[in-house]
Order: sequence, then structure tokens, then C-alpha cells
Amino acid sequence: MTPVNHVAGLIILAWIIGGLIIRSRRPSIPIWAIMAAASTLTVLTGLEPFDKLGEAIDLDVILFLIGMFSLVGLAEGSGLLKVIAIKLVSRAGSTRGILVSTSIVLGLLATFAVNDTVALMGPPIIYTMAKIAGVDPVPFFLILAFAITIGSAMTPIGNPQNLLIAIESGITAPFMKFMSALIVPTLVNLVLTPLVVMKLYNIENHVLKGFIIIPEEHLKNKRNALVSGVFFTATIVILVVNDILEIMGFKWIEHRGFIPFIMASLAYILSSNPRDTLSRVDWGTIVFFITMFITMDGIWRSGVLNPLLNIFMSARYGDYRDVLSIAVSSIVISQFISNVPFTKLFIDYMHSLGFTGEM
Repeated sequence: MTPVNHVAGLIILAWIIGGLIIRSRRPSIPIWAIMAAASTLTVLTGLEPFDKLGEAIDLDVILFLIGMFSLVGLAEGSGLLKVIAIKLVSRAGSTRGILVSTSIVLGLLATFAVNDTVALMGPPIIYTMAKIAGVDPVPFFLILAFAITIGSAMTPIGNPQNLLIAIESGITAPFMKFMSALIVPTLVNLVLTPLVVMKLYNIENHVLKGFIIIPEEHLKNKRNALVSGVFFTATIVILVVNDILEIMGFKWIEHRGFIPFIMASLAYILSSNPRDTLSRVDWGTIVFFITMFITMDGIWRSGVLNPLLNIFMSARYGDYRDVLSIAVSSIVISQFISNVPFTKLFIDYMHSLGFTGEM
């Protein structure tokens, strides 16, 4: 690429990093607005040709997000997710039990219901559980933060960066691959984390008596709860079956993003208020992803980050050094350009080094 393209790439990177720094002090500025402006700069500077915009945007990812946000939003709005969480956590009979069950339940919800949703619905549940346990809410809120982060790593649908990896990397049967590799460490960490927090905050274990919780009181709309439960479950089952068919060599649905989108389109018809369901989609995240695809493709074309990427990973080794290089570069570079943009950029870089979905 020409020096002009390098300069343009640096300007766009400076805009993103500067925007994230400003946002840390002024949270009212949404990250999607920063990325949207960056995508405009990408087009105006010529890094992303106007007639190539459609190719830069991965429709599979966008449809997947819209579908999942719709189904999860319907479940959250009906009160279904809160009922499930409270019913499971309230079965604990001790302080340790309620801390561990809170971690496991919210972590596993984040595994399938997208971590952002659990982060929004979790605080009221956490506060209630802390009051029941007679413990300062701060340790419980820490467990919430840890649990949704740990739990969301277990599947391709737990967080946006996992979704990018699953769809854009070319991994065969991503749902099965993620689960088989991560289910044990995820569950172990979900159990150990609250125990560590108990130790750090000197929380004593004692038996809990005399409290009654009726989870069903939190159910706002039985119809929507049923619809969301059925179609969300169907989505997970189809994704898993689709992976199994792929492993067995049978014909499968290659564009996985269409699966939750089609399920959501059916759920809209059966829900009590389709407009409300649609409004629960996190459209800011959708805009972020659309504009992020454009911006990161332009930055990749500029080649401005290649010298930095080469410091961490200049070749494919085919052994433990690959894993170490990926881990170090992910930890360091994602601190500056955020995890999702970094994931998109690094996937392109790994492809250029010869990595495939099967390494």
C-alpha cells in the first residue's frame, strides 16, 4: 500500500483509540457512534472502495445478531430469564451455596443468552441474593462480572467476538468445537471464582433459613415466555444438529446466521407485541458491527498494523508458539482497539499467514 494509505490508516486508528479514551470519561458517547464515524473516514479516504462495502459486511454475522437479540430480548422482556435464574439460585441452602449457584446459573445463562443481556438483567437478581445471604452486595456484583465473562466464552453465541471467530474463521462445527474444548474449564472456573471471592472478602459460610421466594411472580407475560422458550431452545438444538451433520459429512446449513434469524421471524408473529420484541434488539450493536466490518477491512487494506502484528506473530509455526503468540497479541492489542475490532482484524491477519478453521 502507498504511504498515503498508511497515513489514512493511522488517522482512523487514532480516531478509534481517541474516541475510546474520551468515552471512558464521557460514557454518554456510544461506541457504535465512534465506529460509525470511523467507517465514514474509511470510505472518504479511499481505504474501503464504495462499491466494495457490501462485500466487507458479513451478513451472516448481522442476521445472527438480530435473530439472537430478538429471541433473548423476548425472553428477558417476558421475565423468563429472571424466573429461571431466581428459581435455580434460590434452591441454595447456605451462603457458599448461594454464591456458587449464582455464579453457575448466571454464567450458563450468559453462555446461551449473550453476556450483555445477563449483565443488564443480573444486578436486581444479585442484589436480592445478597440480601438473602446477609452479605455485602459488592462481592456478588463481582461474581456477576466474572461469571458472565467466563460463561460467555463457552459457546459461539456467548459474546460477539466468539461469534466472529465461529463464522469468519472457517471452524468446522463451531458450536461443538467450542463446547467440547471449553465446557470443563468454564464450569471449573464458575465454581472456583465465587470460592476465591469468599476468601478475599472473608465471607463465612452459614445455613440460610426462613426465606421464601416465588420466582413465578417475576413472570410478566406467559405467552411471550412460552414463545421465546420454544424458539430459543429450537435455535440451540438446530445449531447443534447442524454441527453434527457437518461432522458426519451430510449436507448442512453453511450460513448459520440465518438459523436464529428465521426462528426470530417466526417468534415475531406469535409474540403478543412484535413491535416491542423488535425494539429490544440492541440496534446500537448492529450498527457497530456493520460499521466495524467496513472500518477494519479498510485498516487491513492500509497495512498500517502489519509491523505491530508481525512483532507478535510473523509466521505460522504449527506448535505451542502459535497459541502463545495469539494469546499475547490478543491481550496486548485488544487493550487499544477493543476486543471485537481486534478479533476481526486478527482473523484476517491469521488467514494471511495460512491459518484455516482447522489450524
